[in-house]
Order: sequence, then C-alpha cells, then structure tokens
Amino acid sequence: MESLSLLMEGFAGALTPMNLLWVVVGCLLGTAVGVMPGLGSAMAVALLLPMTFALDPTAAFILFAGVYFGGLFGDSTMAILMNTPGQASAIASTFEGHRMAMDGRAPQALATAAIGAFIGGIVASAIVVFFAPTLAELSRYFGPAEYFALAVFAFIATSSVVSDSVPKGLASLVLGLGISTVGIDAVTGTQRFTMGAPQLFEGISLITVTVAILALGEVFYVASRAQRDRRDLKTRSAGRPWLKWAEFKEAAPAWGRGTAIGLPFGVIPVGGSEVPTFMAYDVERRLDRRRRFPMFGKGAIRGLAAPEAAGNSTTGMAMGALLALGLPVSATAAIMLAAFRQYGLQPGPLLFDRNPDLVWALLASFFIAMVVLLIINLPFAQLWSKLLLIPQPYLYAGITLFCGLGVFATSGRVFDLLLLLGIGVLGFGMRRYGYPLAPLMIGMVLGPLAETSIRDALLSSDGDYAALIDSPITWFIYGLLALVLAFTVRAAVRKRSRQDI
Repeated sequence: MESLSLLMEGFAGALTPMNLLWVVVGCLLGTAVGVMPGLGSAMAVALLLPMTFALDPTAAFILFAGVYFGGLFGDSTMAILMNTPGQASAIASTFEGHRMAMDGRAPQALATAAIGAFIGGIVASAIVVFFAPTLAELSRYFGPAEYFALAVFAFIATSSVVSDSVPKGLASLVLGLGISTVGIDAVTGTQRFTMGAPQLFEGISLITVTVAILALGEVFYVASRAQRDRRDLKTRSAGRPWLKWAEFKEAAPAWGRGTAIGLPFGVIPVGGSEVPTFMAYDVERRLDRRRRFPMFGKGAIRGLAAPEAAGNSTTGMAMGALLALGLPVSATAAIMLAAFRQYGLQPGPLLFDRNPDLVWALLASFFIAMVVLLIINLPFAQLWSKLLLIPQPYLYAGITLFCGLGVFATSGRVFDLLLLLGIGVLGFGMRRYGYPLAPLMIGMVLGPLAETSIRDALLSSDGDYAALIDSPITWFIYGLLALVLAFTVRAAVRKRSRQDI
C-alpha cells in the first residue's frame, strides 16, 4: 500500500503541465527517431543529454524515459511497413509483421505491435513500482565485492551475448574500459594514458564518447555506403486500424507469453531487448508447429505479438534495475546512468531515500508514456513512415551539427571537438567491421565503479582476494554468470553444428 500512495504522489508530480509536456515530447521524439533506420533511442538520449542541463532532473528523466520507450514503438513501425528494423530489437518483428503488411494487413499488424508494446510496458512498469523499492532495500546489503561482481557480470554477459563474435565483444569492452581510465588516477595521482596532454588530465567526457560513438559514427557509416534506391513507401493496407475480436483472442496468449519472457531480461545484462524478442518469437514458432494449420511464414499474428510485448517488458524492467541497483543492461540505460551522474545523483537505495519526488514521478511517467505512445501509434503509425522522405544529406547534416553543438556547449573546448571527431571515426570503424557498441558503453560507464569497488574490497581485507567471493550474494551473481555463459556456449555450438551439416 505504501508503494501505491507514493505512486499517486508521483502521478501528481508527473501530471503537472510542464512534466506532461515533456512526456509527450519524449514520446514523439523517440518514435520519430525509431522509425529512421540506424537511429535509435540510445543516439537520441546521447544527443539530448548535453541539451537538457537547463531542465530540472525530474523533467529531464521523464523526457529520456519517453524517448527510450518511444524508440521501441518507432523501430517496430518500420520493421512492419518496410522490413527495415530501426534497431536489432525489432528484427524479430519483421518476420511475420512485414508478411502481414504485404498481405494487406498493415494496420492490423501495427495495432498488434502497439497493443503488445503497451501491455508489456504497463505490466513491467507495475512490477517495477512494487518491486523496485524491494530491490533498492536488498541493494543495501551490497558492498564493494558485490558491486564488483555485478560489474563483472555486466561486462562478460554483455560482451558474450550481444555479438556473434565473442572476441569482438570482449575487444569492444576492453576499449570502453581503456577509455574510462584515461586521466589522473584519483587515488595515486598517476597520469594514465594521457600522453602528456593536459587536456586529458580530467579524463574523456562520457558525453563526448556517447555522442561520438552512437551519433557521429552512424553519420560516417551512412555516408560511406553507396546510394541505395529508396524503397517504395506505399504498403498495401486493408484500412481497418483495429483488431477484430478473433484476432485479439489469437494475439492475447502471445502477448502474455512475450511479456513473461521479457521481464527477467530487464535485470540480466545481455545488451537490451534483442535476446528476449528472439526467444519470444522462437517460442511462438515452436508452438505454431503443433497446430493443425501452422501459420508462421504466412503472417502469423502471434509471431508479431510476442516479440513486441517482450521488447517493451524488458525495457520497463531495465528502468527498474537502473533505478534500484544502478545497473545498466543496455546502451541506452548506460547513457541514462551517465545522465544521473551528471546531475549528481546515484541510482540505488539512496536515490529512493534522498530523491523520492524524482523517482516516483519518473515511475508514474512510465504509465503515462505507455498511454501516450498507444494514442500516437495506433492512428498515426503510417504517417511516421513519411519521415523517411527527408533527404539523407539534410537529416545527417543536422545530426552532425547537433553533435558538435552539444559537445562544445558542455565544455567550451575545441579539443573536445577534435576528440569527438576522432572517436566518431572509431565508432564508424566498429560499425564497419561488426564490433558491438553496447559493451564499449557498458565498459565506459561501469569501469570506474568496478575499479573503485575492487580497490575498496582489497583495502578492507588487507589485500585478500578471497574477499571478492566470500558472500552469498557474490556466489549467486557468479553462478548466474556461469549459467549465462553456459547457454551462450551451447547456442554457439549448436549454430556451428548446423553450419557443418
């Protein structure tokens, strides 16, 4: 009951005219960015980060949350209409969703995706409301050894799962960790990787890295590709933008199963929504094979409903893990963690105690964002595809301009613009050769936490490394990590076996 009363207070804060405006703006921006392939919520939050310092923290994080959820809705819109997923989390929706669209059922497919995302997000938000405070209370038992174990879990799980090549994932992680160590060591006062440049003594700004890797790197990557023929934006539609009762009954079990599959992955750092969406799709495909008249491959509504619900339930739980544990499970969550730190806030139990107004207004805004996104996407989803008509030179030139203005506004140094350019080229190279970006972002954000935690643990135990594994919580975390790695190895072996057949 206490959570409900606090949530009601949060609604009172979130429904103020200005905060409600930021919810709507965030949802619109997120959806608009999501429908454009290659752009995503991580890039949008990275670009907005230096531009929102004039806002109070509550308004800024309500805006970021709207962008985060809206990006998933927009990704699915283009996956269905154009067979062009905006991000990897929408790939599973293309398999049956685009077939529905090409069969004249585009409005029904869009309605299925919007309702599934709404259900997944609402259920996850409700669970976060009731269990995030409990998680925050549990995190009080976390000491340096436990936080180090969490960081190691995030490092290895993310690096091994989000990339087809584990070495590439680990290389991206090491690169992020290396960037995070540049500057003067706060404990010893030693220069690390500064090459004697005074401009690097304070380290490399996380804002510069995120904007360069996620935004400017994408600009370079798009510019490097040959001009492709623009696809036909006209998709046959039956004109009925709602589901019949029979279609709703067909999709409802898949929405439920997808939501259940996605919830645990909001706490497990596996890089975001990609893994649960594919798992949800695979479960529905296996169930469909047992039916008398299999529908997969012909535009099965369940094959679209489950991944959509799974993706948004994962995102909702990821926000809970970020608030209660300070644990980012995706690139976007990592950037939001950086935003908390920019405002002098640290997610975890102290955030619930010291900033309850911010926390509960943000949690309330999740529910509001789900409703706003449903209103935006059900009647206007086809309209969003028109954003692809913006000429790419204008679109990406504007993004480049905002990259430079955002970074320069935070520091006022030309040196940071040079860093932006250099790291942007690095981001282009990573995209070009298939290196995942999420491990780099996780390493950059959690690297300092891991370093501080292991130092504190060793100092408090007189250098005894056994202190890193001497609590039940660390045993549980490392055991869970072993399970994740075992499943990853098993999947890789099965994939290799199929290739050899």
